[in-house]
Amino acid sequence: MTLYTVSVLQKLREGLVLILITLLPFHAFLVTVVTRWIAGPGNAPFWWLALWKEFLLVFILLIVVSELVRRKYQYINILVFPFDVLDWVIVGLLALGIGISIVHSPVFAEATAGKQFSILPFALGAKYTLFPLLLFLIFRRVPWSEYFLLLTSYFLLLTGAVVAAYGIFTLFLPESFFIWLGYSDLHSLYFPEGPLAAFQQIGGTGIRRIQSTFSGPNQLGMWLLVPWSVLVVFLLRELERIRSKEFLLLISYFLLLLLSLSFTFSRAAWMGAAVIVFVLLTTHYKLLTRWKLLGYWVTGLLCVGLIGVIAFPEIFLREVSTSGHWRRPVEAIRVIAAHPFGLGLGSAGPAQNRLSDSCVFLAEGADTSWAKNHPNLCVFSGAVQVQPTGRVCRCPFLPENWYLQVGVELGVIGLVLYLLLVGVTSYWLLVTRPLSPWFLVFVGISTAALFLHTWEDSAVSYTMWILLASIIPVGRKRCFC
Repeated sequence: MTLYTVSVLQKLREGLVLILITLLPFHAFLVTVVTRWIAGPGNAPFWWLALWKEFLLVFILLIVVSELVRRKYQYINILVFPFDVLDWVIVGLLALGIGISIVHSPVFAEATAGKQFSILPFALGAKYTLFPLLLFLIFRRVPWSEYFLLLTSYFLLLTGAVVAAYGIFTLFLPESFFIWLGYSDLHSLYFPEGPLAAFQQIGGTGIRRIQSTFSGPNQLGMWLLVPWSVLVVFLLRELERIRSKEFLLLISYFLLLLLSLSFTFSRAAWMGAAVIVFVLLTTHYKLLTRWKLLGYWVTGLLCVGLIGVIAFPEIFLREVSTSGHWRRPVEAIRVIAAHPFGLGLGSAGPAQNRLSDSCVFLAEGADTSWAKNHPNLCVFSGAVQVQPTGRVCRCPFLPENWYLQVGVELGVIGLVLYLLLVGVTSYWLLVTRPLSPWFLVFVGISTAALFLHTWEDSAVSYTMWILLASIIPVGRKRCFC
């Protein structure tokens, strides 16, 4: 009777996780549209509506706890359940996050000075930085079926096709259509108190960057790396049957994903996709064939990159954006050097977007007259604040590097622990599952994290850490030494 109950609980858990993973890519779109239906245009997404995924995850976590209890483990045995290096690293990050946020964070200093204490920075920082790791820690302790992983792969391919096709379709839709759906009447800008922008444009051009059902083109690009990894693994397996219908279908899907990734104009996503193919080639083919293929791949990428820079410098170089990708990591390194014990959760990264002013940075001498109709928007021309004139804006601190963000929040120790987490996870996957799409996408996203806050989107972070938990179980025989 107990085994039957456990089996039912496992099927229920895997089914709910599959539903969650399938719906997550549509989160920003659905929340925006439903908010528009309920409250009308011009409203920020309802917070309680945006937390549907966390509510579902809490319910799934309750199922996991029930499974652990029913699997003949008593309460005391759950506490001493075997831990490996990954577990201890995550426990260390959790302890650092809580401790540093209490002792060293600015909100704690304000509270001790007699000001009102706000839990919001800590809560947002924990949501982005620690909560996905906590899911990984807990979900490793229950069994996952191979059928679940296979079914997830097919659902991700299907979802990816829908998201990619809709994203390309949005290139041809007028701005009025997005406003009707509930998006903002401004593109390329984020206001915490307002609805999402429907798309972004490359600075200084009228070129639209697609974001499909996501909150931004970079978020779309990062998530597309997930079905991209599944696709290239499936294509590799079908190479022996080039004339099969499955292969032709996969090639068509490959072109669809490639086109969608291209129109995000996310250079970090492009790099992640290239790294995924690079790693796949290095882990699959024999040495002689491998070097030949890699030579073709690297030469092709260099040629495409060189042609792109020469023919489309406004797309590939992007002076303002590129300067930010160099300047902000340097600022983050200086902050880490000045505060080696960290500033606490929520002090850097995506949490800052919810806590700071909305800022837009333009090239020196650029036209800023369009912003006068939006007095709450902070506008900078070069390094000079031109709007508003009556106060100093508090812009979000975005290191443009996930690892440095962790370093700012959790200090040098937290940065080292996080790098250890990424390194050990990558090594274990390389040794045990080198042709797994989850290994490939983890490497691709971890590489892109050098240039973006890649783990900020829940569709990426929850999907990846849950799937990693399903293929990296805890066991006494495993030693990450």
